Formats: sequence, C-alpha cells, structure tokens
Amino acid sequence: MLEPLRQLLRRSAPPAEYCATIVVMSAVTKLDALAIVALAVDRPVERQRTMRPFVLLDGEGFARGAWVEIEIPKFGEPPPLAIDVYSSISDDHARLQALTLMARLEQYTGWGIRPDFAV
Repeated sequence: MLEPLRQLLRRSAPPAEYCATIVVMSAVTKLDALAIVALAVDRPVERQRTMRPFVLLDGEGFARGAWVEIEIPKFGEPPPLAIDVYSSISDDHARLQALTLMARLEQYTGWGIRPDFAV
C-alpha cells in the first residue's frame, strides 16, 4: 500500500524553465521565423510539425541549455512576434541567450527587435 506513494515521492521534479522574450516588430510567420532563427544559429528546427517546435541554442535538449520557441499573435492581433528564449539553468542565462540571439537576428535579418525585459 505504501509502495505507490514511495514511487511517487521518488520521481524527480521536471526541470525549471526560465523565459526571456524578445519582440520582433516585423510581420513574419511562425514557420518563417523558426527557419530564420535556425539559420542564424546554425541548428535545425526540432519537433517539426508539432504544437511546440523549437530550436536549441546550446546544450543537449531540455535537460540543460537554452532553446527558442515562437509565439504567434492570436487571431485578430497585429504583430509583433514574440520569440521566447527558454533556459533550464537560470533567468540570467535565458536573458543572456535572448540578447545574443537578438544581436544575431538583427545582423542577419535587419528586423527591428527589442527585449521584453529590463536590460
């Protein structure tokens, strides 16, 4: 009777996700934006054709490192496009990765991008 409870308590907690968002002021689709991010960081788009495709920035998977997911505007909302940079390490790591990605994308695309957090 206590064994199921012990197994439940032994399960490790999922890794924490910290998020820093950068905002693109250009009209671009989610698929195009993911492809551009992938080219800018020279990494493939993972989990294509799913609800949450992403591009790894560093590390190996969600267990460690940082990755990018893109939030598209809801129906009827105008741009901007939100690029969410997630980290399983810390909030500072997510922000640093977001600023690094922002600089690469500005250089690579000419998009007007701003961070959605205090710098």
